[in-house]
Parts: sequence; structure tokens; C-alpha cells
Amino acid sequence: MEKIQKFKSSLSLKLFVVGFLVFILMIPTAMIAILVNERENRQSDAILEVSEKWGRKQMITGPILTVPYKKIYESMVDGNKKRDEVIRYAHFLPESLMVNGEILPETRQRGIYEVVVYNADLNINGEFNVPDFSKWEINPEMVMYDKAFLSLGIPDLRGVKENISLKWNNDELSFIPGIETNDILSSGVSAGVYIDPNDKIKYKYELNLVLNGSRDLEFVPIGRTTEVRLASTWTDPSFQGSFLPNKYNLNENGFSADWKILEINRNFPQSFLGTMTLDEGTNTAFNKYEEAIQVGGVQSSSFGVRLLVVADEYQKTVRALKYAIMILSLTFLILFFFEAINKKRVHALQYILIGLALSLFYVLLLSIAEHLGFDLAYWISVVATLGLIMFYSKSVFAAWRPAMIESLILFFIYSFIFVILQLKDYALLVGSVGLFVILAVVMYVSRKIDWYNLSEK
Repeated sequence: MEKIQKFKSSLSLKLFVVGFLVFILMIPTAMIAILVNERENRQSDAILEVSEKWGRKQMITGPILTVPYKKIYESMVDGNKKRDEVIRYAHFLPESLMVNGEILPETRQRGIYEVVVYNADLNINGEFNVPDFSKWEINPEMVMYDKAFLSLGIPDLRGVKENISLKWNNDELSFIPGIETNDILSSGVSAGVYIDPNDKIKYKYELNLVLNGSRDLEFVPIGRTTEVRLASTWTDPSFQGSFLPNKYNLNENGFSADWKILEINRNFPQSFLGTMTLDEGTNTAFNKYEEAIQVGGVQSSSFGVRLLVVADEYQKTVRALKYAIMILSLTFLILFFFEAINKKRVHALQYILIGLALSLFYVLLLSIAEHLGFDLAYWISVVATLGLIMFYSKSVFAAWRPAMIESLILFFIYSFIFVILQLKDYALLVGSVGLFVILAVVMYVSRKIDWYNLSEK
């Protein structure tokens, strides 16, 4: 009986129980992580709802010059020779594409959530060469120059806020919604243009596009030389896609960025024949004479900017949750030290209650941050949690001194984590050095403790 009692009161068993409690208390921490993910999904739903009405992310592709032509296919049907005439399309990309734009960001509220949208004012200009069909050996009489049109790819036409007019050399034209062929662009606008195959001139174009969108604005480098210049008052841009800016400027007033992409930097040609879907009955025969150049991954070469919300409340809360096991372990280690040195036993239930208070910190942080912002919510949650633990620990040890020491240590740990959360490039370095220092302090404080003697006593 005496051995059983001694085993129950041994520090080794208590240390094992404390470690087991840390493991158990990680379960509510994991549930809180699920809660954070759920709230973040609700934020995404709010962003999507606003975007549906304002305009989704936009990717500008074009302008592309398309010239229809007739093609004759011969096939054998029931032993008889059959000739079919179909309309095909040849696509020509501009020699130069220049975009000058200003992005005007706005924030919209949907419930408690903040959504970033923008209005982009873009000037697009450049020039085309006269279409050249000679490399495809297409009969010039089959080319329908009078049906040529210019198309501009816009994913969400609801974002277009003003009519789009086109200046084509000396002609003033208007775009209409829809594109005659969708082998390259699935959504956008088009305008019929005049082409004279006997001209040896370049066709200059210019248009202004006023466009609403959400978060992302991207471009496809379809010019032999593509130059894009963007400016905005947004202070947290993230440059996206296949190309980074050649130069950019970022300060407290916003950003400006310049891109220059050459034809050789992308993986599609300057002119090509479009593909088309044929009727099932003659598909085999037509494929025999298929000459279309497959253009894959045009949009995979896109580039642009994202109006980034840096480390919002949910991202920072998730980062803070990663330190939950460290806070739990250090808090329980402090309680264990006080218990061993002061010979004041702490019940497992009391460990659990203090651990639940530490877990509740993250629920407080999340709920308050949605209304007051992360930084203020963090310190409100720290003060509330440490106050609760301090008063409870005072009743456990029947003294203010260990309760105050425990609270001060926890305050230092929470302050250290807050500093890490504010860092970007040096978070891992500072975190690893800090944890090493904490471990060194624990080892130094406990270096002269005779644990075997304490256990026997």
C-alpha cells in the first residue's frame, strides 16, 4: 500500500501525466483551427458575392486580329466524291502592345468582412502588320478580308463600365459583345475592321477600357513586344504570373510597375490558324487535312498584380495557433516546477482548467479580431487570459508570488510570439533563436534541482 501511495505521489508519474494532458489539450486547439478555417471560408463567400456584383478578377487578352477564310475539304461518301466548304479563321497578333493603366482600389463591406475591389482605367494601343497568308499556301481569293474583326478578351463583361470605342488608323469603331469564334477567347468583345491586302502600311489601334474587377488584374503578352505600365494607391501589391516587373516602385503612397515581354519569352507564335469542331459525320475526313496550329497555354503566360491583404486576421490567427503547443508545454512546465519546489500539489483537473483557458485565448482572439483588428484583439485576449490564470493560480498555490511569476513569464512568451507574427522574412530565424533561449533559461534554472531527492520527499 505504501509503495502504491509513493508511486502516485512521484514526480515522474506527475511529469508523465502533465505530458499526457498537453497532448489531450491539443484536441480543442485543433477544433479551433477548424473554426478559423470555417470563418475564413465565410469570408471567401462574402468576397465572391461582392465580386459577382462588382466584377471578378480580370485577365485582358488582346487585341487579336482575326481574318476568316474559306477552305474546301474533299471526302468520299458512299463511293461518291464530296466537296465541303467551311469557314476557318486565321489569327494575327500585334507587332506592339502597350498598356498604360491606373488601378483605383476600393474596400467594400459585406457584413463584418472587408472586400478589396478595383476600378482600372486602361489605355491600350499598338499596331498590326498586314495579315500574311503566304506561309500557309492559302489561295488569296479564299480569304475574306471584308469579314476581318478585332477581338479583346475580357473574362467578366459585367465589369465593363463604359462603352469601348476603337480607333483603327483613321476609323472610329465600336466594340460589340461576343466573339465570332471561341477557339482562343471564350469571353470578350469584338469589332469589324477594314483590311486591304494590297496596303503596305501598318494598322494602328487604340482603345480605352474602364473596368471593374476584384483583387487580380492580369494581361496576356500577345504583342511581339508587350509593354505594360500600372500605377495604384494600393500599398500591398503582389506581382503574379509568369513575369515579374522589370522595375517597380513601392512606397507609402502606392506602387508603380513596368513590364516588358518579348515574343521569344512566350510559348506561342505570332500568327496561327484556329481550330474548329466539325460535324461527327465528316470529322474523320476533315481531320485528314487539318492544318491548324494548336495554340496551348496562351493564358498560362499571363502576368499582372494582385491587390493583397497582407496577413489578415485569419492568417495571423492560424500562425498564432502554431505556437499553442509551446505555450501549453511551457505553462505546464512552470506549474510543475512550482509544484515540485514549493511542495504544493496541483491536481490534474487544475492543469486542465488552466489549459482550457489558454485554448480559449484563440477563440477570443478570433472573435474580437473580426471586429477590432488583430493587433488590438491580441492584447485584449492576452490581458483577459493572463488575468484569469493569475487569479486562479493564486488560489491554487495560496500565494500571489508564484501566480505573479507565472503570469509575467506567460506575458513575455505572448509578447515574443506577437513580435514573430509581425515579422515576414525573419520570423523563422527570430522564432528559432527565441525558443533556444527559452530552453536555455529552463535548463539553467533547473540545473541544481535534485529531482530524485524531491521525488523521495
